[in-house]
Amino acid sequence: MSRVFASARAAFERALTAFVILLLASLAVLILAGVAFRKLGVSLVWYDEGASIMLAWLTYYGAALAALKRAHIGFPGLVNSLSPRLRVPAVWFGEVCVIVFFALLTGFGVRVLQILGGDTMVSLPSVPTRFTQSVIPIGGALFIVAQLLSLPEVLRQARGAGLVDHEQKPVHEVLK
Repeated sequence: MSRVFASARAAFERALTAFVILLLASLAVLILAGVAFRKLGVSLVWYDEGASIMLAWLTYYGAALAALKRAHIGFPGLVNSLSPRLRVPAVWFGEVCVIVFFALLTGFGVRVLQILGGDTMVSLPSVPTRFTQSVIPIGGALFIVAQLLSLPEVLRQARGAGLVDHEQKPVHEVLK
């Protein structure tokens, strides 16, 4: 893998990790604040809607990060059971399927944003629904980028001893 490609992948991973951590911390603070305000008898009217949107964002951005680390549920055992000559075509087939799916998700996500027009959140009318739902096309595009950035390593593994099975690794190794 070239040095430029490796540094681009590392920068993408750092940025995505930082954003996911920021989302997770923000969601935790929002939930704690929502509980505290509810206990004090002054519930935040926007809490439920805001927390559910933040959870959706965390899911999409976290999925892109997991894709970069190849930590999603997969079938490395199936690919590894193939002869080394067939592993690479199997990996390419899987990659094409995943990228086509997320390209469709991204395209339809953009269409959803167009349909939403000037809609706003129910409890926070100053926040456009387009902003909250922008996670669909952005998350889809980030997933594609993550797949492409991690593809050279997967192809190298397919040509060698076989794909790494993250389910066989301890959690602390997968999160590295």
